[in-house]
Amino acid sequence: MIKRSLITATILSAATSGHVLADVTLDAVKARGVLQCGVSTGLPGFSNPDDKGNWKGLDVDMCRAVAAAVLGDATKVKYIPLTAKERFTALQSGEIDLLPRNTTWTQTRDTQLGLNFAGVNYYDGQGFMVSKDLGVKSAKELDGAAVCIQAGTTTELNLADYFRLNGMSYAPVVFDTSDQTVKGFEAGRCDVLTSDQSQLYALRIKLEKPDSAMVLPEVISKEPLGPVVRQGDDQWFNIVKWTHNALLNAEELGVTSANVDEMKKSKNPNVRRLIGLEGPKGKGLGLNDDWAYQVIKQIGNYGESFDRNVGAGSPLKVNRGINALWTDGGLQYAPPMR
Repeated sequence: MIKRSLITATILSAATSGHVLADVTLDAVKARGVLQCGVSTGLPGFSNPDDKGNWKGLDVDMCRAVAAAVLGDATKVKYIPLTAKERFTALQSGEIDLLPRNTTWTQTRDTQLGLNFAGVNYYDGQGFMVSKDLGVKSAKELDGAAVCIQAGTTTELNLADYFRLNGMSYAPVVFDTSDQTVKGFEAGRCDVLTSDQSQLYALRIKLEKPDSAMVLPEVISKEPLGPVVRQGDDQWFNIVKWTHNALLNAEELGVTSANVDEMKKSKNPNVRRLIGLEGPKGKGLGLNDDWAYQVIKQIGNYGESFDRNVGAGSPLKVNRGINALWTDGGLQYAPPMR
C-alpha cells in the first residue's frame, strides 16, 4: 500500500508542478505490475463486463494491448469504471494511467486539460434514437422534444448547437451515466435519446424490446474517439500511440493473432519491423523488442478487435464504414514502423 501511494504521489506531484514527467508513468506501471485503465460504467462493444465480470470491448482491448506491450501480459489490467464527469480528473490526478473510454478528441480537451490524445480508435458521430411509436423519421421533426442526454459530454454542446441552428427548441433530461440515460428513455421520461451513434446501437440492445427503437439517419457532429494520456510524459504518450499504430499496421499487413508466429518467417521487411525482428524494435520506447508481437499475439490486429467487439462478430453488427483501413476506403491509417 505504501509503495502504491508513493507511485501515485510521484505522478501527481510531477503533473501538478508542471515539470516534465520523464518516464514516470512507464516506471510506475512496471513497478506496480498492473496497468490502471479508465473505462465506462458499462457500454456494450466498448467497455462492459460480461456475466462473469470480465471486461470486454474495443476500448478494453486498448487497455489489454498496452499491458501486453509494457508488461508482456494483456491480463495485467485493473479496470476502473468512470462516469463522463469523473474521467478527466481520474487521469489528471494519476488514479489511472490510461483513458480509452469512448472519449472525443477536441481542441479544448487537447489544449486546456493537460491531456494528449494518442490516436483515434473509432471515428464516430452524434445521432438520435427514438421510439418507433413516436412516428418520427428525421431529427428535423424533433422540435419541442424532451431529450435524454448524459452529463459531462460533448453531446450536450452538439445538441444545443443543432437545435439552435435549425430553429428548434428542446427540453434536456440529464443523467450521469449511460445506463441511467437508457433507463430514462425506456421509462418514457424523454422522447429521444442522443449520443454518439456507436453508443446508440450499444444502448439499444439494453432495451427490454430493442426492436421498438430506431436510430434516425442524421449524424450531427464529428466524434473522433481515442485513448488519452497525461501531457508531459512523452515516452508514455509514444507507447500508447505506437501500440495503437501497431494494431492498425498489423491489419494492413495481414498479421493476425493466429498467424503472427508463422509471420516470423516472412521476408517482408515491414512485417519483420512490426514484430521486432528488424528496425527500431523496442529501444526508442523503452520496451522489449517483441512488444508489438505480444500485442498482436494476445489481442490480435485492429480488424480482429473491431469485428469481435462492435462488428460482424458482435451483437452490435456495426459496419466498418469510415473505420475501415485507408486501403479499403476508410480513415484508419497508421504511420510506418521503421
